[in-house]
Amino acid sequence: MNGQREQWGSKWGFVLAAAGSAIGLGNIWRFPWLVGQHGGAAFVLVYIAIVVLIGLPVMMCELSVGRAAQKAPYLAFSSVGANPAWNVIGLMGIITGGFLVLSYYNVVGGWTLKYMYESLAGLMTIAGNGESGQFFGEFISHKTEVVTYTLLFMIFVMLIVAGGVGGGIERACKIMMPALFVILCILIGRSMTLPGAEAGVKFYLEPDFTKLTTKSFLDALGQAFFSLTLGLGAMMTYGSYLKKEENLPSAAVYACGLDTGLALLAGLAIFPAVFAMGFEPGAGVGLTFITLPGVFAKMPYGMIFSFLFFLLLFFAAITSAMSLLEAAVAFAMERFLMRRKDAVLVMGIIIILLGIPSALSLSGEPKIFAPWAGKMVDFFDFVDEFCNNFMLPLGSFLLCIFVGWTWLSPACKEVTNDGKLSFSWLNMWVWCVRVIAPAGIVVIFANAMGWL
Repeated sequence: MNGQREQWGSKWGFVLAAAGSAIGLGNIWRFPWLVGQHGGAAFVLVYIAIVVLIGLPVMMCELSVGRAAQKAPYLAFSSVGANPAWNVIGLMGIITGGFLVLSYYNVVGGWTLKYMYESLAGLMTIAGNGESGQFFGEFISHKTEVVTYTLLFMIFVMLIVAGGVGGGIERACKIMMPALFVILCILIGRSMTLPGAEAGVKFYLEPDFTKLTTKSFLDALGQAFFSLTLGLGAMMTYGSYLKKEENLPSAAVYACGLDTGLALLAGLAIFPAVFAMGFEPGAGVGLTFITLPGVFAKMPYGMIFSFLFFLLLFFAAITSAMSLLEAAVAFAMERFLMRRKDAVLVMGIIIILLGIPSALSLSGEPKIFAPWAGKMVDFFDFVDEFCNNFMLPLGSFLLCIFVGWTWLSPACKEVTNDGKLSFSWLNMWVWCVRVIAPAGIVVIFANAMGWL
């Protein structure tokens, strides 16, 4: 544990890993159905603006603290000379991302494995008969099967992270990220050539601002914020492996750009097909696991395209899950002086055990009382809402306050490599970190509390 800290092999290794962390299930299943519910292209423009004004500045905050500290989030703040009390931000991120979010994220990751297999088995016949909703309901209510697929997904993640930063995470991302974009391009090509696809393209690319509501802005804000895996300790951990001579703002721009670009491409793959087949674009969360199998079932060679789509989802899920597990593993290695493989095994087992209640709750039990909803909810939904609506905004808000109002001068030196790099929008970044991003996060939190 006293050896040299692991580092990314190259800038692009880091960019692909950071983009992989940001590119997750939310980009491919959540972003399209939000676009569908909020009228299409106008929502997309609002989303892009919020990524630039809030998402990118906060990501740079996380990366700058991580690289300056060269430590896991738990020790990062005191390592850059701050009062040790600020370490609570890093600890919150590790607990929220590495343990809570990953515990239920694995469950959804397991769904992608199930649907990859079923796409080549009988799913197309079932979906073609209009029974994809019943199929999904029966699957998530089968406790043993859901837990098994959850375990398989987590094993994949653990094997990659056990290989280390360069040999495991970076190598996997160099394979998965290009493959992910290739698969998306294939799906876009097929979707765009379907009869009637033009209506979907028009819906997605021609803005109608009359369809926007206050909730549209709030949903775009939340999606942009959570899509980039901010406030989870993952980006701070990845930043700690970044070489001092790398251009941090450039790396952050590329990572955010790839993340947003993939979300936009996902919509271009989905909406032309949905419109061409006569389905409802605002179908909600069921768009991915219920509506899309029905879309693929109507296509020639639908079995192949269904498999490719859920393989795409698997790649997106696993690259995000790797970053969350790495945050927990880095914490165990530095706090308890554990070897990497031991830390992966111990943290992985803990996370699997934490995820079992979420997996089981899909069939109805266990339930837990959610104060913000005023009712009993599934354990899965409780953890999801608690993390996304409360813990992430709170942690990221504190990070902005720390960087923007306590650690601003060292942060500016970090993002300019001690003045060696030309950073023409430094003043804009400072303004976003000190004012725009915290204000936006407060809006998300107020919305979650029902104050808006």
